[in-house]
Amino acid sequence: MKLNIAVLAGDGIGPEISVQGVAVMTAVCKKFGHEVDYKEALVGAAAIDAVGDPFPENTFRICKEADAVLFSSVGDPKFDNDPTAKVRPEQGLLAMRKKLGLFANIRPVQTFKCLVHKSPLKDELVNGADFICIRELTGGMYFGEKHEGDDMAYDTNKYTRPEVERILKVAYEYARRRRKHLTVVDKANVLASSRLWRKVAQEMALNYPDVTTDYMYVDNAAMRMIQEPTFFDVMVTENTFGDILTDEGSCITGSMGLLPSASTGESTPVFEPIHGSWPQAKGLNIANPLAQILSVAMLLEYFGLQAEGDLVRRAVDASLDANVRTPEIQVEGGAKYGTKEVGQWIVDWIEKQ
Repeated sequence: MKLNIAVLAGDGIGPEISVQGVAVMTAVCKKFGHEVDYKEALVGAAAIDAVGDPFPENTFRICKEADAVLFSSVGDPKFDNDPTAKVRPEQGLLAMRKKLGLFANIRPVQTFKCLVHKSPLKDELVNGADFICIRELTGGMYFGEKHEGDDMAYDTNKYTRPEVERILKVAYEYARRRRKHLTVVDKANVLASSRLWRKVAQEMALNYPDVTTDYMYVDNAAMRMIQEPTFFDVMVTENTFGDILTDEGSCITGSMGLLPSASTGESTPVFEPIHGSWPQAKGLNIANPLAQILSVAMLLEYFGLQAEGDLVRRAVDASLDANVRTPEIQVEGGAKYGTKEVGQWIVDWIEKQ
């Protein structure tokens, strides 16, 4: 197979982990006889500094023409600390999702046995936790009508039936492939938009009799994820709720540096780690590259390359078992490994298989 991959390293630790993701993908594809062509493009603060646009037209063109995008992160403190900034790095991420029609964000939350002790929750609560958060990406308050003034501001949480139906369809299809349990998260007791979500979900549930569908208010879901994360199989929700819940879910594993994600929809899919740009760690060679590397596994599996994706996952498991880990997940007294060293160890392991 020949794959054309757009590589958007972005800001902060993005370029450092991006290099490791590309190296792992290259090693796997070489082993299986696939040809990969990479094209790099600017996004986020790096793009603002270069051309004044967080998602330039050239970047959009490269993404549109690619088979998939391997993305890393956006964000820079100089914009975070300036509330008057009219252009921000995060606008590049939102623009990419909107222009590519990426309405479904898929975030798996899965614990690693050797890292359960790193979770802030008790071992018996997180052991065996394995669920997927599916977040609607292109609707709701992030894209609705806005107003910002000195004395009043608002964001409109707008959804249409087709937007709700298409994300629920994705969720039901995932549930059918897993443990056939879907939890629809909303705030239907307060919000009109949530009542539309619940109404549509109740109608669609009749078409999926093999899937158990339950409904949960977002505040209850947030609490249940902490009290009983093993309850969930597939969770689906709107944009704002999903943004919050997926970050909460990531902490169950003990490190945000372990979880990948995919954003899919009408055009080129995007694969990325769930963490941010962590600018404080930029250039220090301490960022965990595993989420970026596992994003490569999701990318390969998206194209039906299951054996290739499995090899990447086994390589990550092998690195963890060998205690080849960056500082935030290293065992006490373990050897010191940086971003580069972990990435190279995984590439070497793959090449030896």
